[in-house]
Amino acid sequence: MIAITGAAGFIGSCLVGYLNEMGEENLLLVDDFSPPAKRPNWEGKKYRCLLERAAFPDWLERNGNTLQAVVHLGARTDTTLHDERVFQALNLTYSQALWKACAHHEIPFIYASSAATYGDGSLGFQDDHALVERLQPLNPYGRSKNDFDRWVLQQPAAPPRWAGLKFFNVYGPNEAHKQRMASVVYHTFRQIRQTGRMRLFRSHRPDFRDGEQRRDFVFVEDVLRVCRFFLMKEPPSGLYNVGTGRARTFLDLAGAVFRALELEPAIEFIPTPEDIRDTYQYFTEAPLDKLRRAGYEAPFTSLEAGVETYVRDYLLPGRVR
Repeated sequence: MIAITGAAGFIGSCLVGYLNEMGEENLLLVDDFSPPAKRPNWEGKKYRCLLERAAFPDWLERNGNTLQAVVHLGARTDTTLHDERVFQALNLTYSQALWKACAHHEIPFIYASSAATYGDGSLGFQDDHALVERLQPLNPYGRSKNDFDRWVLQQPAAPPRWAGLKFFNVYGPNEAHKQRMASVVYHTFRQIRQTGRMRLFRSHRPDFRDGEQRRDFVFVEDVLRVCRFFLMKEPPSGLYNVGTGRARTFLDLAGAVFRALELEPAIEFIPTPEDIRDTYQYFTEAPLDKLRRAGYEAPFTSLEAGVETYVRDYLLPGRVR
């Protein structure tokens, strides 16, 4: 049985659906299943049982020998939240408990790290373990993820195989419940449908023109394939970037959504909100050398193809994965 935390969330619920498509139904889904907005993400999925997030560490200590792997995708991901205690509890302490149990029971452990660990990018984006101690994330969310990466690398006892996947800007179905934290693709679609226009953040740096801030946008289906690769294969343990390897502008992204809707682009610029302005990442790009050396050979979906699939197959019909 495979345990998936965050199974009612964005990437977690997509992974459950993807594994179901691959014929895998022997799954333990772990999350807080009470929010009504998350219910469409997990209803209709095939699994062995559901377990509330708070109960999972104790369950894992008692029943770890029944699991073939733990995929830990549950986290607090709000980059605008500044309460360090929330991130300490959910992203660090909870993750440490799962790591220790997996090490004790010798269960492979795959977990979500984040490109937010790289901060302003001044130290680059290499998934090199030697870089982790020097990274300076820009917000409590990024710090909590880097704190766990750093803690992991210091542990004398480890699961038999482990991977910390540094997800870049993931977009795709099942993210509506994230509201403000949903992807720019999702917000672009909603704004175009409601107003016929899209508002992008203005640049507040002289070296970037408005709309030319660049991110590595990765389609969730590529993320799912990477997760399954780490479940099925035995690559070396470590931290791995998961992006496309190519940064694209927000103008590129907005244009792709307009084209998917067969509309002419209509874009205006607004100031970046002050609560995120000082911690806003203007550029991210995932070097994939380490992932390729580990044996992952599949190509990554282009921004244009991923946006078209997301809009036409999921957003317009109102589908979840």
